[in-house]
Amino acid sequence: MTELSNDNSKIAGVVDVIRTKRDGGRLSDAQIDWTIAAYTRGEIADEQMSALAMAILLRGMDTGEIARWTAAMIASGERLDLSGVPRPTVDKHSTGGVGDKITLPLTPLVAACGAAVPQLSGRGLGHTGGTLDKLESIPGWRAEVTNARFVSQLRDVGAVICAAGDGLAPADRKLYALRDVTGTVEAIPLIASSIMSKKIAEGTGALVLDVKVGTGAFMSSVADARELARTMVDLGHAHGVRTVALLTDMSTPLGRAVGNAVEVTESVEVLAGGGPADVVALTLALAREMLDAAGLPDADPAAALRDGRAMDTWRAMIAAQGGDPHAPLPVAAEAELIRADRDGYLAAVDARLIGLAAWRLGAGRARKEDPVSAAAGVILHRRPGDAVRAGDPIVELRADDPARIADVAPDIVAAIGPTGGIRIADQPPSAPDLVLERIG
Repeated sequence: MTELSNDNSKIAGVVDVIRTKRDGGRLSDAQIDWTIAAYTRGEIADEQMSALAMAILLRGMDTGEIARWTAAMIASGERLDLSGVPRPTVDKHSTGGVGDKITLPLTPLVAACGAAVPQLSGRGLGHTGGTLDKLESIPGWRAEVTNARFVSQLRDVGAVICAAGDGLAPADRKLYALRDVTGTVEAIPLIASSIMSKKIAEGTGALVLDVKVGTGAFMSSVADARELARTMVDLGHAHGVRTVALLTDMSTPLGRAVGNAVEVTESVEVLAGGGPADVVALTLALAREMLDAAGLPDADPAAALRDGRAMDTWRAMIAAQGGDPHAPLPVAAEAELIRADRDGYLAAVDARLIGLAAWRLGAGRARKEDPVSAAAGVILHRRPGDAVRAGDPIVELRADDPARIADVAPDIVAAIGPTGGIRIADQPPSAPDLVLERIG
């Protein structure tokens, strides 16, 4: 029998891993460690890792596999040491939603209350927006921060929102982008390991998870969201990170703005003491959880919004990363209003419908290397519960390219109706619960 060359051995190895998971088998610790290390080194091609990711999506992983996969992701790079930061550290992560700009006002708000928030964030995934894409609409703002600068900014400002450095869980950096374009975003083991590997490696002492549930979330059922939340909470506790999760509703977009610059604008409104009620309510709910987890249960985040401390921290945080917090934000060249076809009450606005519309208008990406438009997005002129009259504007589409609006507008118009994604009813709907459950 002819011995395989080194390259052929690697190919045979990854194919064996793919087949094992494809056929419903359990990956051994050695297989997982080798796979993550080899992918990080570039010895496993993207198409091979795509096949494995799809097998994991379809076949799942048990608790031991997920724990080992996460540990291997952490071990693929370095771990930050935040012991020199004089404040208690606490981070927050959202699993992704439509109009979910909560990280933007929340991070400076919690910092203004005395904690340090080392917020590692990501790009948009599928129909959900990315925090870094939103912040990059601010002139001069930089997502990349060195480890030394990361720690010093936590000491000086108390808040950092940035991309994970190249040395922090580099395996996840590669896999994160791949999942976005291969239909494997929803795999619970990959979501949990992706989030927790970065959060554990960043060195935070506590973590609050915002696990979205509904049509606009990657987890459309409460059962799936609960499974993801419990998986991540257990991973956090196993690595010594105090972790709690909130299951929150994502059947309707958060706030009125969906996009990049438009969400930054709305976030600043919240920091100024205004903004949509649902965005304010969720920001405060998560802030209280974070402050409690950080050992600051008596801090009052609502007061920090009212008295301007949170806004001051926002401006300092943006300026520390090269941004101009006072600069005007990009505005789309084209806009079109979609209007109500009859009198009534807006009963529902499907989050996934709006998220996909914003993505198609240019606010998201179809391939991992695609740029995004800072100005594109959707504005909701009415929210569920609002009274409307025929001809009132409901949805505003914004884009740099009029062809994108022409492509999206018919689908939004078609969604308006008694059974569509945008429903107008004779009676106002009952208000949904924003926070559905607490785990941890």
